[in-house]
Amino acid sequence: MKKTINFSSAHWRKSSHSGGASGQCVEVAQACGLIGIRDSKDPDTGHLTIEQGAFAGLVARAKAGTLDL
Repeated sequence: MKKTINFSSAHWRKSSHSGGASGQCVEVAQACGLIGIRDSKDPDTGHLTIEQGAFAGLVARAKAGTLDL
């Protein structure tokens, strides 16, 4: 059974690369060794939860420009 992590009291941080008027806004938070990712324009719609190692890999690939975005 999957454990549900409560991010309701987590400290969400907006990405420094989030766009202003263009609507490209992402926030991240950490809870119980996991990372939550959500849309800062609509935070009540939920979030994606991934392990810290997977998040670190995602960030590294994004910085290296190896993602097909």
